[in-house]
Amino acid sequence: MSHFTRVRTQIVELAYLKQALDDLAYRYEEGQLKIRGFAGRRTPVDLKIHTKGYPIGFQKAGDAYELVADWWGVRGVNQKTFLQEITRRYAYHAAREKLEAQGFSLVSEEVQEDEQIHLVLRRMA
Repeated sequence: MSHFTRVRTQIVELAYLKQALDDLAYRYEEGQLKIRGFAGRRTPVDLKIHTKGYPIGFQKAGDAYELVADWWGVRGVNQKTFLQEITRRYAYHAAREKLEAQGFSLVSEEVQEDEQIHLVLRRMA
């Protein structure tokens, strides 16, 4: 019986995912890798994140990535919190790059008490 959990995400760009992981100080490797779970079972992933206990992975599934892990053995990382943090930082990098590609430039950035990021951008005509 497998204990691996797969969670579909809105993450489609690996570059922004890696930037999010860097921001949050997670160590990772990229490639055709496998992560281990209960009873030595392994499953393929494209990105492997090192944690205490079992690793966490991301695997391309169609047009987006799935979060893959045997959460019974992952230590020091809460699944819900982890996914929220990664998604927030991913969205930040994706939005900034897409807006800068459209000619916007960052005027100011503020992290509010509820951890929302408020960006002010400007585009000169």
